[in-house]
Amino acid sequence: MSPPDPYILGYRQAEQDRLERQALELADESNWLFDQIGVSDGWRVVEVGCGPRGCLDLLSSRVGAKGRVVGVERSSEQAETARRFVTEHHLSNVEVLDADARSTSLATGAFDLATARLVLVNVPEPRQIVAEMVRFVRPGGFVALHEPDATFQRCEPPHPAQTRLLQLLDIYAKANGIDREIGLKVPGMLREAGIVDVHVHPLVHLYSLGHGRRMLVLDFVENARGRLIENGVVGQDDLDALTAALRRHLEDPATLVVSSLFIQAWGRVPA
Repeated sequence: MSPPDPYILGYRQAEQDRLERQALELADESNWLFDQIGVSDGWRVVEVGCGPRGCLDLLSSRVGAKGRVVGVERSSEQAETARRFVTEHHLSNVEVLDADARSTSLATGAFDLATARLVLVNVPEPRQIVAEMVRFVRPGGFVALHEPDATFQRCEPPHPAQTRLLQLLDIYAKANGIDREIGLKVPGMLREAGIVDVHVHPLVHLYSLGHGRRMLVLDFVENARGRLIENGVVGQDDLDALTAALRRHLEDPATLVVSSLFIQAWGRVPA
């Protein structure tokens, strides 16, 4: 197989559009998490893997003019999109760094919170990212993660096309060092990195007909299509047949679509 891509879902325009929608779809969940932590005026916060928007606006409004928000994004294209978002929304307390989250230029112990949302599930060597997040948070500050067990997705009645497509994503991910079950592991990863007072909050959703995340499996397969075929994971004709069959099933209003199991986990750097 080819060397690991830092982001399994790629950077096609449709994926960038999906990430923009995702920021709105997950805003309430992220705000709930920030409420639990107590993010407020004057805080210094880093969002790792912010993508084209992430939680930058949510965090900006919380920390106020006296606070600081730094978005870290490896993709130069996404970082530039995030900078445009910051400018267009007049987020004067936000800056975006084009950097690898495993090795940033951020000062040690300089921030009150480091957070990442749906990042570790898509990249290899996630523990290196967590270690870096811990490094730049001050003693007593917080590290917070929001990650899925992406293998948990279900539909009822079940369909063999969904089962097979999830298997194909798993095969590709494992071959490239990516753990799609990582959601359940993040509380332990935080503890291994030295974080204390770890809290855990699980989330599962039903995606009704017309919901933006109902077709998420198909979105992910399309993002990875080229690499799945090029690396011999599946043939193009078979992939076309599987995606067409699953789309018909998901377009049936009688089909129940259940999300991944999402885990929000957070805790403190020891004082």
